[in-house]
Amino acid sequence: MAGGRAPDPAYLPEAGLQAARGGADVDTLRRLAAGCHGCDLWARATQTVFGEGDPRSRVMLVGEQPGDQEDLSGHPFVGPAGKVLDRALAEAGVARERAFITNVVKHFKWRRSGKRRLHERPNPVEVAACRPWFEAELAVVRPKALVCLGATAAQALLGPSIRVSQTAGRPIPSPLAPLVVATLHPSAILRADEADRDAMYERLVGDLRMVA
Repeated sequence: MAGGRAPDPAYLPEAGLQAARGGADVDTLRRLAAGCHGCDLWARATQTVFGEGDPRSRVMLVGEQPGDQEDLSGHPFVGPAGKVLDRALAEAGVARERAFITNVVKHFKWRRSGKRRLHERPNPVEVAACRPWFEAELAVVRPKALVCLGATAAQALLGPSIRVSQTAGRPIPSPLAPLVVATLHPSAILRADEADRDAMYERLVGDLRMVA
């Protein structure tokens, strides 16, 4: 469990960003992030879920936060939403193993409902606290294309005025990468009414094709 470790300045998000600027690789950043106490989410999470994939990738995909299965496994996008993303990437012609996949928040925020742990959206303080870890990942990977999956990631990285419902099929100017796209989070497709699900999935695939 992540709980029980005393806070250590060496494991705060800013330390990861400094390490990235000093030439650290993704594995080093992941080890630093494993003890992160940058906000209170670490206390109820099983572990930090850092980004993974090809550190030389031209494509970086960024979601909101790990879910229940990600928290238990330590890997991003391995649950139901990850299966949707895998299928969409394959249809769009983007090889997952050649992409780098991460989240703007590295710990699972949840509430108890019976025996289940239900997702809770991270608040702006938690998102801001985790921002240096994303910036560290970005500094190491330096992708040509950045894909924001869902409103939390898009607004955290591109500004609060971004509306994912209005960004279909168009790049968004940003200094983060030469090509930046804001699209639907796969979990939104899973939660959608059946009548809307196919159109939402095609939107996701279409946006991913821009970076293929």
